[in-house]
Amino acid sequence: MIGSWQGRQGARRGGGGADDGRRAIIDIGSNTVRLVIYGGSPRAPIILFNEKVAAQLGLGVTRNGSLADENIAMAMRALARFRLILDDWGVRDVEAVATAAVREAANRDRFLAEAGQIGIAARVLSGREEADLSAWGVAGAFPGADGIVADLGGGSLELVRLAADGPHAGLSLPLGTLRLAALKKRDAANYRAALATQLKKAEVAKAADLYLVGGTWRAMAVHAHAAAGRPRADPHGLTMTGAEARHFAAALAKAPVQRLSQEPRITAMRAASLPDAAVLLQVLLKRLEPQRLIFSSWGLREGVLYAALPPAIQAQDPLLAGTIAFGKQHGVTPVFAARVAGWTARATRAATSDQARLRQAAVTLALAAMQVEPNLRVQHAVNWALYKRWVAITEAERAMIAATICGNGATGDLPPAVLDRAPRDDLERGYAWGLAIRLWRRLGGGSTQSLEATRLVCEEGRLVLQVCAHHAALIGPATEKDLRLLAGRLGVTGGIEVVPDDTFAAPGTASPPQPERSGLTAASSPLLR
Repeated sequence: MIGSWQGRQGARRGGGGADDGRRAIIDIGSNTVRLVIYGGSPRAPIILFNEKVAAQLGLGVTRNGSLADENIAMAMRALARFRLILDDWGVRDVEAVATAAVREAANRDRFLAEAGQIGIAARVLSGREEADLSAWGVAGAFPGADGIVADLGGGSLELVRLAADGPHAGLSLPLGTLRLAALKKRDAANYRAALATQLKKAEVAKAADLYLVGGTWRAMAVHAHAAAGRPRADPHGLTMTGAEARHFAAALAKAPVQRLSQEPRITAMRAASLPDAAVLLQVLLKRLEPQRLIFSSWGLREGVLYAALPPAIQAQDPLLAGTIAFGKQHGVTPVFAARVAGWTARATRAATSDQARLRQAAVTLALAAMQVEPNLRVQHAVNWALYKRWVAITEAERAMIAATICGNGATGDLPPAVLDRAPRDDLERGYAWGLAIRLWRRLGGGSTQSLEATRLVCEEGRLVLQVCAHHAALIGPATEKDLRLLAGRLGVTGGIEVVPDDTFAAPGTASPPQPERSGLTAASSPLLR
C-alpha cells in the first residue's frame, strides 16, 4: 500500500535530506487526478514526471453531492496507471491526498475503498489542512512570504493568512471553478454579487500581498505573459501591482473563451474557467485590497513536501539549493563554484547581499554551460536562466544571471529577451561578472591551480590581474584581450602584475612549489607593469 501520509512524513523527517531521493505526490482533486514525481534537492525539488487526468470528480458533487460513476471510473483508471508507473520507477516515498470533491462526497468511502484495492491509501484533507498545505507551498517558494494565500481548485477556494511562522486561520469556501460555472449558470446577472456575499463570510484580514495558487490562476499568469509578449516565461513568480491586477482581471473577465482556448499553453478546460475566475479575482481584489498580486506554481503538493522537511533544510536558500543540484548534474561542485565566485568578487562586486547570492547562482550556471557544445552553450544557458523553474528569484534577477552567461561567452550585445527584464545597470553588472568568469576560465583552462595562483582586484580605477611568478607563463594574448574587455566594461584601465610566489599563501604556510620560470617579462606583455 502506498500513500500513507503519516508514515511517509516520518520517513522523510528521518531521511537526513539526501538530494538524490525520488518522492511522489498523488493529488486527487476536484478537476484533475495528478501524479508528480520529484527529484533533485529536497529544498528545491524538480519535476521528473507530471501527468494529470481530467476526471472532474467535482462535477457530480456539485450536481447532487456524490461522485458520479463515470468520474470514479476515470479516476481509478488513472490511479491504476499511476501505481504501475511508481512501481516501475521504484518510487517508495509517495503521498496520496484527496481534496474537496472526495472530502464532501456522500460516497467517499466507496471511492477510498476502490483506491485502496489498487494499493493507494489516500488521505482526505480537511479544508483547513488543504489551506495550510497550500500556504506551506508558498512559504517554500517565497522565503519570508507574508500575506494571504488564495488556492483555487475545482471544488473550493482556500484562503489562509501566511506569516513568518507559518499559516494561520485557514478556511475553505465552496467557490471552486466547477462551482463558479454552476453559480453563474443559475443566475448570471447576480453572479458577482453572489461571490461577494460568500467572501463577506470569510474572516480574513487584509494584507499587502495576495498569493494565487492553483491551475486556473497559473493559466491566468500564462495568459498575462503571452499578452506581454513573453509566451515562454515561467508563470511562477509573476507579480502585478494592485492597480495592474484590477485592470488585468477586468479585461480577462470579458475575454471570449474561444480566443483563450487558442493560446498554446492554455487547455480548453482552463480556458473555459478563466473569465469566471477573473470575476472572482475582481471580487477578491476589492475585498482584500492587496498592494501586490503574486502567482505561485508551488502549492499544495509542494507544501506537503516542504512542511515535512527538517527546519535546517527549510532554512536553505531555494535558489542556491536548486542551482547547486543542477550544477552537480553538470559536473560543478558547490565548493568550486563558490571559489570561482570569490575570485571574481574582488573586482566585480555585488551591489547588495541579494546580488551576492545571484552571483553564486550565475557562476554555477555559467560553469555548467561549459559542458554544452560550444555553438549551443550560450543559448542553452540563457534559456536555463530565463525559463527554467527556479524559485525565490524575480524576472530582473533571472535577467542578471542571463547577462552573466552572455558575458562568459563574450557575446557583446544582450538578446532582447534579456534587455527588457531588468535595469541596464544591473545587466551591465551581470555581464561584467560573466567577463570575469571568462577571464579566469581562459587564463588557466578552468583549473583549481589558476584560482590559487592568481588574483583579480580593482582598486583606484585600475583593474589588475596578479599572477604568481611560477604561473606567469599562463599570461598570453587571450588573457590580455579578456582583461581589456572586462576593464573596458567596468570603465577602468587594466594591467597585469607578476608577483612573488608566496604572495597569496596564508600566514604560516609554505609557498606553492615553484616550477621552472617561463622567462616572461614586462617587455613581452603590453599589460604587464
